[in-house]
Amino acid sequence: MTEPGGAKASPIRVFLLDDHEVVRRGLRDLLDAEPDLTVVGDAADARQALARAPALRPHVAVLDVRLGSSTDSGDHEGIDVCRELRGALPGLACLILTSFDDDEALFDAIMAGAAGYVLKQIKGSDLVTAIRTVAAGQSMLDPGATARVLARVRGPVAPAGPPELARLSPRERQILDLIGEGLTNRQIADRLFLAEKTVKNRISAILTKLKVGRRIQAAVIAERVRDRELVRDRELVRDRDRDRDREVLPPVLEPEEIPPSPRA
Repeated sequence: MTEPGGAKASPIRVFLLDDHEVVRRGLRDLLDAEPDLTVVGDAADARQALARAPALRPHVAVLDVRLGSSTDSGDHEGIDVCRELRGALPGLACLILTSFDDDEALFDAIMAGAAGYVLKQIKGSDLVTAIRTVAAGQSMLDPGATARVLARVRGPVAPAGPPELARLSPRERQILDLIGEGLTNRQIADRLFLAEKTVKNRISAILTKLKVGRRIQAAVIAERVRDRELVRDRELVRDRDRDRDREVLPPVLEPEEIPPSPRA
């Protein structure tokens, strides 16, 4: 891998977490065959991963979701590792590699800061591409997965947004809403008549203020806020209609109760 100036770039440092030794060996052989990738370490369980990875300073961690012999569908130990490693290494990109197409795990992984979620049925060449993609700071989620995550947060009553939301400027709130609609940077720039670079800088500021590391996490927050506001608006309309129905009309006087008109 060569940089524009002709200097050879450092390879992408990859860390592996999987409880099956044959999987770890296969991944190592696959990735080490690429000139721009190098596997700097691996682990068979969460304890080993949390002890080894921070010192190895990987750029990408490829993490299995379920570790050990547990078959419980709620066992998402690899996602807990993602959250812990992201806390220790904020620049780390975590790629979830799993055998299970599990919406709950997908949602939890994204909220833990994962940059991508792929199934083990993926081709080797596609996995290599996915690692390069997340190492470059991009997300490895297809539109269908994003839609499933946003659907996961929709409900009859949306939870309140984080208090950090109050720190956003009106323009940042506007951009956050458009992120929630699934618009790209270019589409947001066109919608708001801004330079694409300005939108990118604004989004970086939004992520910092919301204390999240990924665009999809901001999109989830935007969806929650939008649902909460829709619920609030429906309640306001309902209360207004109820108050209107309760209005007391002026009494209608019977003919004999009507006072005579004064004579001219």
